[in-house]
Amino acid sequence: MTDTHGTHDTHVSAPTRFIDVDGVRIAYRRWGNAAAGQPPMLLLQHFRGGMDHWDPLMTDGLAAGREVILYNGRGIASSAGTPRTRIEDMADDAAAFARALGLRRIDVLGFSLGGFQALDLTWRHPELVRKLLLLGTGPRGGDPDMEPGVLTAAPRPVPTFEDFLYLFFGRSAQAEQAARAFWQRRHERADQDPPSSPQVTQAQIEANLHYLARLSEDDPFAYLRSIRQPTLILNGVHDVMIPTVNSFYMARNLPNAQLFIYPDCGHAAQFQCPQRFLYHAAGFLGE
Repeated sequence: MTDTHGTHDTHVSAPTRFIDVDGVRIAYRRWGNAAAGQPPMLLLQHFRGGMDHWDPLMTDGLAAGREVILYNGRGIASSAGTPRTRIEDMADDAAAFARALGLRRIDVLGFSLGGFQALDLTWRHPELVRKLLLLGTGPRGGDPDMEPGVLTAAPRPVPTFEDFLYLFFGRSAQAEQAARAFWQRRHERADQDPPSSPQVTQAQIEANLHYLARLSEDDPFAYLRSIRQPTLILNGVHDVMIPTVNSFYMARNLPNAQLFIYPDCGHAAQFQCPQRFLYHAAGFLGE
């Protein structure tokens, strides 16, 4: 099927739509500049995150040059179904969703756990992906040495602003100011996605544990060298969740990757410095 949607929507006004994918009702939102002739961009979100955990400034900025598609996988927020416990199944679901929309070529942006999915999606379905953006994420079998405080803050049933500040942003006064601005932007939409269930938390923790396993002890990142798509990798200089060194592992092994490390930033450099990110993303996507 081919999706129909308004061209004048924004992050806060694009309606939540639903599509049947392999018998499961999946929620998504789609808007942007279809006339630009660029492939739509599919955005894959972080641990437990739904469509309203994105930054409207970032998504609308990307939508100026293409369509963007926000998507909740099985069981997440407003989507039906049983949440997946393996990253490769999440990646296959995302590919099936794109094909259900009638898409043959997409760009993919993945943040954190969404980056795990984006990498696997590109690895497992290379014909579908044109360009890849990997934000605050890492490869299979990467360095898992997160700060101990993450284990308390990340699974909290109702995350607070202080949790987001600690997990996603830098430590300076300017970083906190940027975090408060992000927090306000991400609550602008009136009809917010419902929170993900405790079952999603448990399933995604299990998926993270599977993802820690190395495919090979001798050459753990060899699989990355088969991913030929142009790739933009972004992280903050001090990521407490997925150590920044993982971004270097990806940059050293993905054959067509470029790496950006933002100063005074943490896990979500794109939320702390959205205009800088949009500048770099526009250059990368337009090359």
